[in-house]
Formats: sequence, C-alpha cells, structure tokens
Amino acid sequence: MFRKSMSFKNQVAIVGIGETEYSRLSGRSELELSLEAIQAALQDSGVDRSEVDGLMRWSVDTSAEGTIAENLGIKDLAWFGEIRLAGNVGAALVASAASAIYSGLANVIVIYRGVNGRSGRRYGRGEVTGQKGRGSAAFTEPFGLLTPQHNLAMTTQRRMYETGVTSKQFGMVAVSERMHANRNPKATFFEKPLTLEDHQNSRLVVDPFHLFDCCLETDGGGALVLTSAERARDLKKPMALIRAAAQSGFSKKNFIDTSALKLGPRLWEQAGLAPSDMDVVQIYDHFSPFVIFALEDYGFLERGKGGPFVEEGGLLWNGGGIPVNTSGGHLSEAYLQGMNHLIEGVRQIRGDSTAQVENTVFSFVDTGVGTGAIILERNAISG
Repeated sequence: MFRKSMSFKNQVAIVGIGETEYSRLSGRSELELSLEAIQAALQDSGVDRSEVDGLMRWSVDTSAEGTIAENLGIKDLAWFGEIRLAGNVGAALVASAASAIYSGLANVIVIYRGVNGRSGRRYGRGEVTGQKGRGSAAFTEPFGLLTPQHNLAMTTQRRMYETGVTSKQFGMVAVSERMHANRNPKATFFEKPLTLEDHQNSRLVVDPFHLFDCCLETDGGGALVLTSAERARDLKKPMALIRAAAQSGFSKKNFIDTSALKLGPRLWEQAGLAPSDMDVVQIYDHFSPFVIFALEDYGFLERGKGGPFVEEGGLLWNGGGIPVNTSGGHLSEAYLQGMNHLIEGVRQIRGDSTAQVENTVFSFVDTGVGTGAIILERNAISG
C-alpha cells in the first residue's frame, strides 16, 4: 500500500548549483570548500545570502550548520538538519528540504557538502572507515569486512551468479562514464581515455572489483539552493522543479536486492511517471556494477538484461537508450557522495551539461542505489 503523498510536486525547485574544482589536494579545509561551493551556488541562483534561512548537510560532513550560518552571516536559521546514512543521502536531503519549504518551515534552503576525500579522510581505508566493532560492524568487521568494497563485492558476486552479468560488462560502465568525463573539463579524468582492455588489465581491489570499477577519492565541495517554485520564477536561471522525491532505509528481500526495489514504486507513483519517461539518469556509482543493478531494480530494465544493455553502449549520452552519469559520475568525474550527480541532474534540465541530452524534460537522480532518488522536471514556462 502506498503512503499518502504530501505532494510538493513541482512546488519546490532547485535554483542554484555550485561546486569547487575537484582534486587530490585541495589545500583548504572542508569548511572552506563548503563555503566556496555555497557562495558559487548562491551567485548562480541570484538569491542573496540574507534570504537563506535553512541549511542541510550529510551527517558525515564536518562543517556544522551553525558554523556555516555564522560564516555566511545568516541571522535567523529557521531550519537545519542532517540525515545519517553515510554518504548516500543526497536525494533524501533534497526530499527533506523540499518538504520543509513546502510546509512553510523555511523559504530558502542550502544543501552543502565539502570533503577532503583524498588528502584527508579516505573512505576506502578500513582503519578510517571501520567502526571498530561497534553497532552493526560487530557482525562484519571481525570477518574482514572493513570497507564498503568488502561488503558490496559479496553482493556483486552473488548477483553475477544469479543473473550472469560479467566483469567485462561492469567494465563497459566504467568506459561509458569515462567517455562522458572526457567531455567535462571539471572531471578528474578529463582527456584521459579508458578502454575495456585497460579496465580488465587493472588490478583487482576486492574480487570482482577491478581498480576502475571503484569510485574516485576526491577533494571538493558542492552546494544546491532550493526555494519555492513561486520565488524561483523571479530568479535569473531556469529552475529545476522537483517532480518527486523519496528515500528508503535498506528494505531488502534477500542479499542481492537493492533498496531500489522498495523505493522505485513509491517514487514512480508519486511522480505519476514511469522509468520510460526519463530522458537522462544519474546513478550513485560507488562501484560500477551497481549502475547495472540500479537500472534493473528501479525498473528501467528487466533483471538480467542490464549487462547486455550496457555492453551495447546503452549508457552513452549520444545514442544510448538510457544516458547515465553524463558528467562522468563517481568513477570518472569526482566522488562527492552524490552531490555531483545532483548538480549534473540540474544541468541536464537547464540544458548546459557538457554531455547534454537533447530535449530533456525529466531528469532522474539516484544517490544511493535505492536509499534516495529524485525526479527533476523542466519548467515549461521558463525552460
């Protein structure tokens, strides 16, 4: 049974996007990265910082809302918060912010992320990311499952067995995204081509993940500005209306299912749309196999059909059946825990992506393979 929709459908919009450069050594604190991205997003939107009365962040972000507010000169912070679920909560933050704006709790909310993911805390290192046997880690870390790649490699192995998807097909995900990154001057791997042979010859990190199946480690910052659609009509940039947004807390039937199986039907019901209506798709690609798994579990493709689809060039921006991660994604642009996917989703709506899909009306963004997703829509009046 579907929950009754609060229906902020197309009543709230993303009106500003901002990001720093992406690098291995930013030379700045995570606070500075967040502030730079926020200032860029506000400038992009045309919203004065005095109008900002809400802030939201990833729970793993080190820059508290109060600190950001103080540095921005926000005098009345009416709404603030975070969502706890590691890095894959970007779309859930958009859902929460949109709900707050729609209900009148805030007028302008900024969502931000600043991370020194290469020069500082590196998420792929067990001694940093491990919980030292606390909480749910008490059931995994004693057996050597110290990092996300350890856990998700097991899921991937089983899904390979169940569906027949192959390492070469995972490699075509990486190759497709690298082709998109080679069009994007901001991407870490800009002008650095990747072949399937390169992928297959790269070292194994955790079987079956080759090096190029794994997301980047990146320093950088990003930010979004959200406000009501009514306020957005007075601003300088085309708005990206939030058609629908949903989140899920790891509801699974078995070891190989992703949360997209639960979240997807609720999202499509809320939007009044189907996967076939989406013009362009961004998927949380912490590891390349999960692009295929997400396409299947959200309903874009039947289970077991994702591998052959990708192998035939189905993800490419110019001629692919489902253009995916058109800025290069986590594999080739940057790892900003879904923030760069949200930014690219907005760019596609505006029409200014470096791998622009023609006549984009609906832009789908997943930021956790089922933990959260949004559908953005072009405004027919201003777009």
